[in-house]
Amino acid sequence: MAKEVTLEQTFGKLEDTIAKLEQEDISLEESFKLYKEGMKLIKSCNDRIDKVEKEVLKLNENGELDEF
Repeated sequence: MAKEVTLEQTFGKLEDTIAKLEQEDISLEESFKLYKEGMKLIKSCNDRIDKVEKEVLKLNENGELDEF
C-alpha cells in the first residue's frame, strides 16, 4: 500500500520546485513543467488544509458551528 505524503512533505516539494524555477539557466519548457507541478502541489495543500478546517468545526447544541 502506498504511504500518504504529509502536508509538510508537500510543502517541501513545493519549496524545491520554487527553488528550481528561480534558477537562471532554466529553459522555458522546464519552467512551464515546473509551474504546472507547483500548481498541482498548491492545490493539494489547499485541499488538505480545507479538509482539516472542516474537521475542526463541530455543531453545538444550538445547531451552530464551533471550533475545537
